[in-house]
Amino acid sequence: MFLKPLPDRITAGGVEFELMTKGEGKSLLFLHGPLGVDADDPLVARLAKSNEVIVASHPGFGLSSRPDFVSTIDDVVYAYLDLVEAMDLKDVTLVGASIGGWIAAELAVRGSDRFTKLVLIDPVGVKLGSREERPIYDVFGLTNDELPDMYFGSRDSGLAAMHDLKFPDFPEAAAVRHARNRETLSLYGWAPTLYNPKLLQRLHRIKAPTLVLWGDKDRVVGVAYGQQYAAAISGAKFEVIPGVGHLGYYENPDEFGRRTQAFLSAGRSR
Repeated sequence: MFLKPLPDRITAGGVEFELMTKGEGKSLLFLHGPLGVDADDPLVARLAKSNEVIVASHPGFGLSSRPDFVSTIDDVVYAYLDLVEAMDLKDVTLVGASIGGWIAAELAVRGSDRFTKLVLIDPVGVKLGSREERPIYDVFGLTNDELPDMYFGSRDSGLAAMHDLKFPDFPEAAAVRHARNRETLSLYGWAPTLYNPKLLQRLHRIKAPTLVLWGDKDRVVGVAYGQQYAAAISGAKFEVIPGVGHLGYYENPDEFGRRTQAFLSAGRSR
């Protein structure tokens, strides 16, 4: 998992994106989490049953390039705006998980009329609590062996077992892909730890109907963080999915896909 390259390439805003499109229907841009994305992503496959799903590796992740001028999440957001315009995508649903949820929220805040609905899955990106509080766990000190316990609800889940494959055992191409993902996550999220100090005060600008999904065993950002995140977005729905962690959409892609599609099929919620 996370290691099979996406099949296509497109250049937008000076970034060469590794890209894949699956399915038919309304456009849905999927923004992946910290482990990257690959051609066999289970949630992408589930969403592609009812949508045209476009998924790219973020700049610096996978095989996507990262020019020197892309060094922050803000830069990534503008690279995605360039990508959406280059592909002339309209009436687009944004679905983002973890750091991808942060990117999706930043895109929605900018108010483009190309984005019509928003689904956030355990997003990071906002600072909650006092200056001394740290609501987002600092994942950068964790080893590869420690990541499954932090990212997944159970080490017994199929995905966590797959991720227990030791880094030295990866084929060379897969090892490079994995290392690029971790390095780029550190670049974008090291300090402050996985948030934009200004984003919380901007979430009210999101006008698109929004669904926020949360794993009840999320150890990176807890359920209370998710509730406050959703409350800052006018009219947002908040739902908890039991038995899964921060990257629970890998552990139970059918449930995340079902709830996402139910939200999209229900029409505008306000």
